Parts: sequence; structure tokens; C-alpha cells
Amino acid sequence: MAELVIRRERKQARYFVEKLGDTLGLDMILIPGETFMMGSPDDEPERSGDEGPQHEVNVPTFFMGRYPVTQAQWQFVAALPQAKQALDPDPSSFKGDNRPVERMSWYEAVEFCDRLSAYTGREYRLPTEAEWEYACRAGTTTPFYFGKTITTELANYDGNYTYNDGPKGEYREETTPVDHFGIANAFGLCDMHGNVDEWCLDHWHNSYEGAPIDGSAWISEDENASRVLRGGSWSGDPRLCRSAYRYVNSPGYRFFNIGFRVVCVAPRTL
Repeated sequence: MAELVIRRERKQARYFVEKLGDTLGLDMILIPGETFMMGSPDDEPERSGDEGPQHEVNVPTFFMGRYPVTQAQWQFVAALPQAKQALDPDPSSFKGDNRPVERMSWYEAVEFCDRLSAYTGREYRLPTEAEWEYACRAGTTTPFYFGKTITTELANYDGNYTYNDGPKGEYREETTPVDHFGIANAFGLCDMHGNVDEWCLDHWHNSYEGAPIDGSAWISEDENASRVLRGGSWSGDPRLCRSAYRYVNSPGYRFFNIGFRVVCVAPRTL
């Protein structure tokens, strides 16, 4: 096994803070629009067939949450006026204000976005699958934004398993606070690999044949279609944390490894 070298460097990110009351904020990172190659190459270790064919996508500029939505942020928004459905203010299995909220359905994540939009006057929503992968990669083409392999010093996943000659590591068996590792990708986003799987807007398709190339969500006519999840989680092996990995579940499904982060359409005023 080759020696794994971890290098850390400081970079700057452009962002704004969405105020949630007097004490809470939601850090929204500017993700500059660009064209990228979506999906995994045929020679990526442990890839799945639904990660292809690779194709160019032109993603417009948007803002994305620095972290998955936390339990404190969820509780604030859950107390706002209802849009379409009720929200459990405390659904998570692993308690902690700064841990990701988990155990909410796709529908409930959308309700969160609708309430946040009404509160702020800005358009918040779940990321499209293309936005999510583009934001995760942050200009990289390797399986992870930090390189060809992964370690539990960098992400929260089941360290009993390895990927691409990487080392075994810790299996924490629970979520970690969103700022636990103190690292971010080149855009300034944290926890894109591991911790919690994250809901996307898109309906599930078994491949990218016919997928949009403008960064928009790929929606079918079936409102009950399964939805896409991305990112891997604390309970999964490292293969599932890759930038290109895709996962599917019904929109009503809840589990203690599923969370989400939000996107804001590039606002005219901040």
C-alpha cells in the first residue's frame, strides 16, 4: 500500500450568511457556473453502470449551503408557517444542534426549502443532481475532491472498508458535527463525502442517456418517482462516497443516514 500524504492549504470562498433569527445563520457559498464532465470514467474503481455515460454539463452560477442542514437550522425553519405539510421539529436519531438533521423524507426537505423561501424572500430549493456533482468535484476529476482515495481523517464513513488502496480507519457509527473535520473543497463546501446522504431534486434514471446538459433537474411525469441521493454517509463504505456515486430511494423514505443541503438561485441582492 502506497503511503498516503494529506496536504492542507488555505483558500478563500465567496459567500453570504442567511440570517435565521438573531443567533443562527446559513452559510451560502458562491458556486461559479462552468462546464464540467458529469459521471465517472469507465476505469474508475468500483464504479456503477448508472454513473454513465459521462457527458458535458453547463451549470449556471448558484449558491449552495456550506454544510448539510443542521438540526438547529431545521428546528428554526420547522417553527415557521407551514407551506404544504407539517414538519417534525426534532426527527434526528443522533442529537446535536450542529449535527446534520436526518430522518426526513424528500417531501419534508422540499417543505423546508419552501418555508425558508417564504421567510427570506429568496428562492431556496434542493440541488439538482448536476449541481450537486459539479459542486462536489470543484474542478476535480478524481473519485473524491481530495484525490484518488479517502480516509476517515477526512470524512465520516465506515472505516472498516477501504477504497483504491486507501487505509482502513475509524467507524464512528453516528453522524459528526458539520464542522468536525475542518476541511473544505476548492469551492469552500464541507461534508460532501460521507456523514449523510443528501437528497437531490431529480427523479431517478438508470443512466445519463438523454439527461439534461444545462444543469437543470431531470424530472419525469411520475410525481411518485424515486429520487436521487448523493454523497454517501457515516454508515456506508467509501465507494459510496465518491463524487459520481448515485443512490436512489422513494421520496417518502426516512432513515438515519439521510440529510440534505440547500441551494439558492443566485440572488440579485444580498
